[in-house]
Amino acid sequence: MQNDNNNEKTNIGDKINNFIQKNRKAIFVTFIIFVLIFAGFVSYFLISESMDKKAIAEVEELNEEFARLRFFINEDFFQEDVNNLIAKLEAFVKNKRGFAGSKAWSIIANIHSDRKDWLKAEEAWVNSANVGSKTYLSPIAFFNASVAAEEQGKLDQAIIYLQQCISHNFEFPDAPRAQFNIGRLYEQLGNFQRALESYRAVLINFQWDRSDYLSSNMFIWQNLARNQIIKLELR
Repeated sequence: MQNDNNNEKTNIGDKINNFIQKNRKAIFVTFIIFVLIFAGFVSYFLISESMDKKAIAEVEELNEEFARLRFFINEDFFQEDVNNLIAKLEAFVKNKRGFAGSKAWSIIANIHSDRKDWLKAEEAWVNSANVGSKTYLSPIAFFNASVAAEEQGKLDQAIIYLQQCISHNFEFPDAPRAQFNIGRLYEQLGNFQRALESYRAVLINFQWDRSDYLSSNMFIWQNLARNQIIKLELR
């Protein structure tokens, strides 16, 4: 019985050896291709990481330039400098995605917001959200896009942006406020049922933990939502 097992193992070993001998060229080529593909992936990730770091450094320089100009955005004397900064930012974002691209669009959006050019601000915030969809900047951008839309009287669109902000894969730190704003906007539109539902969502979805000081923000918006619910129910 033991000899049969040994013979079986020997036969399998011979078959494997014969297969390798017959197909050694194909196996060698396949191995080389695998090595080249693996090396290509490694090189791609290394180059991509290097480019990302460079892009982040560049956008931080642009952000510093914006910080120096921010208090003078609407001063006539500085308009050329502000416009030059916008031109540099627009050139930068043409082929940038991820954090750097989203950050650059947010700087553009902030410039237009400071100028009260709400349409351009809205467009830039949406670009920031989409370009940085895989970063924490995206829900923040959607929230700010809602502000710009509301400033234009586009309340339905502002609600959509807030919903995208709350439902984003990256958690928005001020989500209770965003949810409350949805209720507030529905109330302005005269849709009191949806407003009630939205205010109640603040109470249901964002629980306040008394032991957690950081969650005090939830407590504020829960109180405001509760007050609005009482007011609407007494209508």
